[in-house]
Amino acid sequence: MKALKTLAIPMLLVLFLSSCTSVKVLADYDREANFNTYKTYAFYKTGIDKAQISDLDKKRILKAIETEMSSRGFTKSENPDMLVSIFTKEREQVDVYNNNFGWGGWGGWGWGAGWGWGPGWGWGPGWGAGWGGSQVSTRTEGSLYIDLVDTKSKSLVWQGRGVGTLNNIKNIDKKEERIREFVSEIMKAYPPDAVAVN
Repeated sequence: MKALKTLAIPMLLVLFLSSCTSVKVLADYDREANFNTYKTYAFYKTGIDKAQISDLDKKRILKAIETEMSSRGFTKSENPDMLVSIFTKEREQVDVYNNNFGWGGWGGWGWGAGWGWGPGWGWGPGWGAGWGGSQVSTRTEGSLYIDLVDTKSKSLVWQGRGVGTLNNIKNIDKKEERIREFVSEIMKAYPPDAVAVN
């Protein structure tokens, strides 16, 4: 019975940690751009049309961006200071975890977490426990890029990238909530003064 209690605590922790999803954000910007001069924006239709997602998801993303831009004092304009574009990447991630318990209490407990970056690669921890053998799990990881382009110079001045696991995509309310979370987390890095410089 003691072994079952010892096993139950880590399993509850595993369930709790797997329910906490987050968005990993990276941002880059042109150090020569004067971000104080940008007050108006418009969506760059040509770029947005190329995004490899459904038109419904595009609308959800653009609505979330509008909310974030408005909260930062921006207004939409026919003659904007900058253009906003998006693009996405999606990838199915397969994780294999070897979990071998030892005979010496916690000595055999194994945690596995994998982190990786690269084109189309996402971010996310994986946790597992079991009596020997391996566990295999799959998840869909998505990357959302938000680009801000200076209309005068026609150059990219800021890019935010959010990467995270896409969960509950069949539930529309949760999908919309997840999209808002992606956009909100990415836009926290704008303006660049909010970005930590290493």
